[in-house]
Amino acid sequence: MWATFALITCTIVAYASEKWSIEGVSLAALSAFIALFSLVPQTNSNIDIPQLLVGFANPALITVLALLVIGQALFNTDALEAPAEALSKIGGSSATRTIIILLVTAGVTSAFLNNTPVVVMFIPIVVAIAAQRNFSASAALMPLSFVGILGGMTTLIGSSTNLLVAGVAQRYDIEIGFYDFSVPGVFLALTGLVFVIFVMPRLLGDRASKDVADRPPSGRQFLAQIAVTKGHALEGETSVAGLFTALQGITVRSIQRNGEAILPPFEDVTLSDGDVVIAAATRTALVKALSVGAASLPEMAVEDRKPDRQSDNLDRPGENFVVAEAVIAPGSRYAGRTIESSKIRATYGTMVLGLQRRSAMARGLVRQIRLEPGDTLLIGGLPDDIERLRASRELLLLERSAAEVPLRAYAWRAIAIFTAVIVAASTGWVPIVAAALIGAYGVIASGCLSIRQATRSFDRQIFLMVGTSLAAATALEHTGGASFIAQGVVDLMHGQSAAVFLSVLFIVTAVMTNVLSNNATAVLFTPIAIGIAQRLGVDVMPFIVCIIMAANCSFATPIGYQTNLLVLGPGRYRFSDYLRAGIPLIIVIWIAFSLFAPWYYGL
Repeated sequence: MWATFALITCTIVAYASEKWSIEGVSLAALSAFIALFSLVPQTNSNIDIPQLLVGFANPALITVLALLVIGQALFNTDALEAPAEALSKIGGSSATRTIIILLVTAGVTSAFLNNTPVVVMFIPIVVAIAAQRNFSASAALMPLSFVGILGGMTTLIGSSTNLLVAGVAQRYDIEIGFYDFSVPGVFLALTGLVFVIFVMPRLLGDRASKDVADRPPSGRQFLAQIAVTKGHALEGETSVAGLFTALQGITVRSIQRNGEAILPPFEDVTLSDGDVVIAAATRTALVKALSVGAASLPEMAVEDRKPDRQSDNLDRPGENFVVAEAVIAPGSRYAGRTIESSKIRATYGTMVLGLQRRSAMARGLVRQIRLEPGDTLLIGGLPDDIERLRASRELLLLERSAAEVPLRAYAWRAIAIFTAVIVAASTGWVPIVAAALIGAYGVIASGCLSIRQATRSFDRQIFLMVGTSLAAATALEHTGGASFIAQGVVDLMHGQSAAVFLSVLFIVTAVMTNVLSNNATAVLFTPIAIGIAQRLGVDVMPFIVCIIMAANCSFATPIGYQTNLLVLGPGRYRFSDYLRAGIPLIIVIWIAFSLFAPWYYGL
């Protein structure tokens, strides 16, 4: 038992120090547990190696990974962007009302979807709206992360923490339903939401550093051409007040028709088969137009085609289609050549989607523009094509510029599958692990996600850390460590009511979740909480709910939860900002739980 305590303590210190990777610490701890119970003679623990490894097949862990795949499908298809943007418009010109609507929407969504992809989806929306409404994005990004965490407290699948606690409790024959802790969860979420909206802005105050929204947009435009063919989304599109509604955020510079150029202003111009639209757009706007079919992939001469190239069969972006940026290098053999004669696609398999240069943009065909050193090309292709480009000395691929084009046409499929998973799990029609696994396969089979994208959505840190934490929890249980701690807490607080025990357990767990991690803390403290309840002779459910709520209170540090890290850069926050806003929120949630839970559970 004492050896188990020592290993767990060393693991916690190693995790918190951040000197080693989470994966490395997890593997080292797991190896130490295996060595301890296989090499050292046991007296009464009776634990074998398969029991230590069974956590990696834990249904809760499998459910978490499956839900991450479904969440990645929603992100990959931009399924949540349109609803979020529509809701944000309800706020009108009021910045405060807009922020409140965004936060409430994110919180409700996080109750039924892992909050990480929700926050990822809302970050660019918040930044864009902040720029439009002239308010600081830092006023909404940290609240967005916190509200996502709060929303995850309300249902069984709202957070991986909830599922893992339920998985540990199931080993004690304690079943936790989809909405079993929704009442206290909603109460704490609403309490936290009030704090986030009305108190947190005062705590953060006026920030000295300007964030992303305070800077004017770069206006970096790419020149692109869109060939209108039979059945194209632009065929039959008529200009309204000089604009084409299907090309949102895109400026049409000219329309090439039968060798002649139609220049703006475009009054009642109808696009037809054979037209070529010369447009200027930001990368975001151009990629969005590509994903919905409003823009098209560039044409290529038949002699440029390389045999057996999958990318050559793409008439519009499909799965795994990646967009990146590359610069024409000084002395490049492409300098002075037109895009058409450079044969870039024949060489690398990539398509030139757009061109950006500092000088004035032309109105003629893009493929006839002569390239110059320093020009930035927006290119597209399959991952292997982009990877091949890294070795080029003629085209310098910009690091971290590669991103996959979202499959917006499949958004309804992802939403339908996600809805079916929620309905099946919440009604108890099928076990939640079955619903999640079937849903994960569904988004892959329906084309919303490729196998490669699905495997990338697996978080190996979560997998290894949770599996190792479950091994530690198993060791605690079998060596009597959990019972020893529970009895020690009961003896130390002898004579106190169950409500006091509940309150102390909450704040200790909340502190640990910001030092260690929410998942590891939840797994380690659940058997201790169950042991305390059994020692006191009271219902175990409020103590399990206590761990769920407290382990989710990872507000005080940017490393406390991944959504905090996601908003750290875009919001230009400092470590002290999380302490200043997160610690009071933890205290507020702690007080609210300490008052509400004993009354609600009759303690």
